[in-house]
Amino acid sequence: MKSQIDYAATPVTELFGCNCFSNAVMREWLPKATFKELLSVQAGERELSLSVADIVADAMKAWAIEKGATHYTHWFHPLTGLTAEKHESFIAPTGDGRVLMEFSGKELIKGEPDASSFPSGGLRATFEARGYTAWDATSPAFLKQDPTGTTLCIPTAFFSYYGHALDKKVPLLRSMDCLDRQAMRILRALGNVSAKRVITTVGPEQEYFLVDKAYFDERPDLMLTGRTVFGSMPAKGQEMEDHYYGAINERVAAYMRDLNYELWKVGVAAKTQHNEVAPNQFELAPIFSTTNVAVDSNQLVMETIKKVAQRHGMEALLHEKPFAGVNGSGKHNNWSMATDDGVNLLEPGENPESNARFLLFITAIVEAVDRYALLLRSSAAIAGNDHRLGANEAPPAIISVFFGEQLCAILDEIVDGKEHSAKGGHTIELGVTSLPRLPIDISDRNRTSPFAFTGNKFEFRMVGSSQSIATPNTYLNTAVAQVLSEFADALERADDKIAAIRDVIRVSYSRHRRVVFNGNGYSDEWVKEAERRLLPNVKATVDALPVLVQKESVELFERHKVMTRAEAESRYLIYLEKYSKQINIEAGVMVDMAKRIVFPAVASFAGSLARDASALAAIGASSAAAEKRAKRLAELSGEIYDETDRLERALLDAQEVDDDLAQAKAYRERVVPLMARLRAGVDAAEKLVERKAWPLPTYEELLFKL
Repeated sequence: MKSQIDYAATPVTELFGCNCFSNAVMREWLPKATFKELLSVQAGERELSLSVADIVADAMKAWAIEKGATHYTHWFHPLTGLTAEKHESFIAPTGDGRVLMEFSGKELIKGEPDASSFPSGGLRATFEARGYTAWDATSPAFLKQDPTGTTLCIPTAFFSYYGHALDKKVPLLRSMDCLDRQAMRILRALGNVSAKRVITTVGPEQEYFLVDKAYFDERPDLMLTGRTVFGSMPAKGQEMEDHYYGAINERVAAYMRDLNYELWKVGVAAKTQHNEVAPNQFELAPIFSTTNVAVDSNQLVMETIKKVAQRHGMEALLHEKPFAGVNGSGKHNNWSMATDDGVNLLEPGENPESNARFLLFITAIVEAVDRYALLLRSSAAIAGNDHRLGANEAPPAIISVFFGEQLCAILDEIVDGKEHSAKGGHTIELGVTSLPRLPIDISDRNRTSPFAFTGNKFEFRMVGSSQSIATPNTYLNTAVAQVLSEFADALERADDKIAAIRDVIRVSYSRHRRVVFNGNGYSDEWVKEAERRLLPNVKATVDALPVLVQKESVELFERHKVMTRAEAESRYLIYLEKYSKQINIEAGVMVDMAKRIVFPAVASFAGSLARDASALAAIGASSAAAEKRAKRLAELSGEIYDETDRLERALLDAQEVDDDLAQAKAYRERVVPLMARLRAGVDAAEKLVERKAWPLPTYEELLFKL
């Protein structure tokens, strides 16, 4: 499909943010005093007053109506991992048969969607329907436009009648606040009096596949699960490495142009796009933004990727492993910290003071990653990621930190009490005033590391492509905040700050440098070495999730007021249930496809081969090859039938298990292995059945035809 957008008609500088009620737009639409007060609210310096909310709501309504909006919605992130919205019109009847267009501060600040059908993990009874949404004033409102109309979307938090967080945003915002508090203690202890806040920033890279919609519609597994439960690899896959960064074909290029257009309109700074490693796999990356805004933007990115694909006669797949045998898709979570006056705290800097600050913060992050490795691992624990982690396109399930040789050498020397020798033989002492200057790129990038330092940020590569990035960033923020709080305690007590900084780094890094690994994370040697270092290697979602309700995790969340015990336990139950439901759907689809589509096709083709063999024998020709092939397909059809029956019985047994953890384990330990066995038989049969007799679009069509 050729793009119908005339990019020359509207320059990108005018296009960008045209459907976003950003601060720049609010500056134009709001009185100066109101705008100034709203900035104070965004900075956390004061609470939002109803009078200010009324003025903002009126301006927001006028702006939206001018652009064709008739409805508004409180847009939120329930624990499904998706987004939700309930549309309300602006109309208000006048009593004489006419209407006014109204939108009040109360309506802006608070909404009341029915919460009864969203997952709550036991936080509320099924009959308790009341839930509330509250405006997140730090994330800009935006307009959704489609052929059905225009809707004003207001980013909000979602919570229960009793104040429990029912979404992913409330804990995220709390974690940002707690990290801000502890990081500011560090800065004040180091003598920084100018910064007022520390903000976490994220730039999430988004990988996805595109397939032709005609093929997608013929695959029940893709439609219902997002991945292919059957499918044998063609003779060529990704081994030629010819797709990665290759020239983008015209159909995909037109799609990407429209995708950018839609994202730019709502203020998402989509920056990078390219062909990924696997055939028909692609990546989009935005410019960094404040974490909660980045979370909102990424949800919009995923939704828009799928919506625009359908306009172009394609379907986008966000599953972590839609195709066996080729690279899966991740979402590299590029995370950093910055002050409100623009200083990146993970930038090495060009002077001794910033170097000291930098080394202190990265040491804290190393300790946080080591101490809370299981918690970080659980943040990427979903059924789809079980297929992806440890394969050639993703980091292993072992949490480790990559620094590179130079940075490791500096930290090791601090631990060992040695002087650092710069190139050229010049010796530099390790006092705060003489720490070595570090170049901007002090390390290479390590794609096998789950948590890699990449110059001025950490790249958490373990996150799955379909996930909300709210949960990984919530856990990461909280873990780092805890370590920073302990560092701040030591610095605030110390009279000699220089000695205290050196001691804090030395003690912390000596205890936790075991988690630092600069080598090949895919190697068998690393698995053995990680075991020697006592680093956890949790490969399955079911084994990763229980850490959420362990004493140390609950105490961490409660100490920093990120989640209560009840909120942590609710998420544990929801994530277990989601895993079980996902496997149940996938196994059910396998059974249905095997019974109704695959087995009849295999048995029919085996019969046709047998008839061919008989016909050849009747005329005295050799029928051995046809007989051999028919016999093998007949055997496979029997295996497919038997394995389908075994899987169906195991599925029924798993459905009867009451306990959430026990049920998830039943799916993992009994159902998943049988799914693999059934798939092996079906994929083997596909290789023997004549192409026109195979009833499903093949990997060759799905991966190479667009």
